[in-house]
Amino acid sequence: MRGSAHNGSLVNGLVAVLATLMSVACILWNIETPTRLGFAILVEQYLALQLGLALTICFLRFGWKGQEKTQLGLLDAAIALTCFVVLMYAAWDFSWLLTEQFYRPWQITVIGSVVTIGVMEGIRRRAGLTLFIIVAVFLVYSLFADKIPGALIGKELSPVRLVQYVGFDPSAVFSTPLRVGTVIVLLFVFFGKLLFAAGGGTFFTDLAMAATGRTRGGSAKIAVMGSALFGSISGSAVSNVVTTGVVTIPLMQRGGYSKTDAGAVEAVASTGGQLMPPIMGAAAFLMAEFLDISYMTVAGAALVPALLYYVSVFVQVDLIAGRDNVAQPDEELMSVGEVMLAGWHFLIPFGVLLGALFWWRLDPEDSALLASIAIVVVGFARGYRGDRLSFKTLRHVFVDTGISMVDLILIVAAAGFVIGILNITGLGFALTLMLVNSIGENVFLLLATSAIICTILGMGMPTSGVYVLLAALVAPSLVQAGIPPIAAHLFILYFGMMSMITPPVALAAFAAATITKADPLGTGLAAMRIGWAAYIIPFIFVGSPALLLEGSLVEIIAAAAMSAVGIAAISAAMVGYLHERLGLGLRVVVGVLGFGALPISYLPEELELLHPACTVAVVMLTIGLFVLKRGSAHKKQVN
Repeated sequence: MRGSAHNGSLVNGLVAVLATLMSVACILWNIETPTRLGFAILVEQYLALQLGLALTICFLRFGWKGQEKTQLGLLDAAIALTCFVVLMYAAWDFSWLLTEQFYRPWQITVIGSVVTIGVMEGIRRRAGLTLFIIVAVFLVYSLFADKIPGALIGKELSPVRLVQYVGFDPSAVFSTPLRVGTVIVLLFVFFGKLLFAAGGGTFFTDLAMAATGRTRGGSAKIAVMGSALFGSISGSAVSNVVTTGVVTIPLMQRGGYSKTDAGAVEAVASTGGQLMPPIMGAAAFLMAEFLDISYMTVAGAALVPALLYYVSVFVQVDLIAGRDNVAQPDEELMSVGEVMLAGWHFLIPFGVLLGALFWWRLDPEDSALLASIAIVVVGFARGYRGDRLSFKTLRHVFVDTGISMVDLILIVAAAGFVIGILNITGLGFALTLMLVNSIGENVFLLLATSAIICTILGMGMPTSGVYVLLAALVAPSLVQAGIPPIAAHLFILYFGMMSMITPPVALAAFAAATITKADPLGTGLAAMRIGWAAYIIPFIFVGSPALLLEGSLVEIIAAAAMSAVGIAAISAAMVGYLHERLGLGLRVVVGVLGFGALPISYLPEELELLHPACTVAVVMLTIGLFVLKRGSAHKKQVN
């Protein structure tokens, strides 16, 4: 027992050192320490270092089934040591290896083999079988690509050439996804960890409770607002659910929401945080790199669709509360002023982050670094409800950041395999050509097919991983069909993300069900119902570029207003309540009018006045029902 405990503490200490080194290396790289010290270091050397650290931590900390280990076995120790030694050598000698790559020395074969096997086993343990099987299919395809009949025939590739390419080449494993993950995303994860260590997570929840807790359906609105704020930074739907859900789900249940609806609301709200600027998780930074545009452009394009998503959720939880007479939370709530008085200092790092991103136009990684420095300054100077930064918590932040980045680094490395195979075999072009040719010029049918593919491929995978995969497999066919690149990539992000609430593998909904103790499948189906808008918003903004801030101010406001009214009306029809319970006929009328208000451009030009007409009709109908209810209530009081 004593030996086992000693083994465990030794491994934990080693993992802590390696994780801290990951965080420190990222900071040193972003402040250009090597250049300032007179060293010329390739970015691939830095990437090899980070990948080596991530693989070593993976095999030291996580067992065969992906669980955290209490002690280290001999086999995992050997694998971890091999990955560490080989990747550290690659980081040290990458420059020479790159110049000798044409001659294919044995060192590259060893590096490629270790990277390929290590990453594949790593994602099997940490990302699950779905991603493992998808990447394995591509690896197997590349070995037999020249024997595949028809349009998918590709270039011949031997096993040795395969591992040399996918496990070493800068256009495969050491390509854009890994660079974005280890250079940019790691710093934003560090920023988020610092913020929560300083009490920012509690501050967000308190602010949401103070702002919405006293309104109708306030307990669910707390979940929506808090999860949106929290999820925008965390970038992970599942971790968002388990972090904020332990507070918001019991609140909703005490307020009168059913177990199923409480879990579904939390899952939908947490999932949408990845769509909400200014941070949007890791996918937004990847998108900016893939499209070679600024992060500000991505965040700006994503803003209105994300707001529409939350309009739908907000309207539904409010109407459900009105329909089912849900009570307000029984907690003693602070006022917004009290929360802001206690936590105003959290506005400083956010102001620095937003100013750096959108005013000074700094790179995202520089913006995150400045914001992190601001958190350290204010976090040491001032606490919030018992949480305060100290040297001890700061040390934990470095460790937690490195450990939490392991999964993402392995996922983007595996995505680099897929991108490399698509390039070297020619499969990427073949898939695009086949999809466009098989469907023809019907944009709606192409979008619908792509949505189904994205949702299926995304099941069981983290959003950032599925985005990289879909950006390589599906987005090119949408762009080829004439859809603007930013719209195409946001489209696949939405449907890749929707796998989090879409059964049979609805990870966010299932995580919420573990808290509510409700049926996981039922929670997933309820999440689909509450998050229905996310399945239609991408079709709207593809046909209405104004929603992506492309167009005049009048066009943007008109498209946003019609979309908001239409989505609210459809939500009311689904809930069956709008100031009062709606009968089946009125639900159909409201739903049809709501759908007609949506500015979807696939309708004939002769019907282009339908959208504003339906918008006005919905507004008038809503006002009419409100007046009727007030009149009925007044008569009851008189009698």
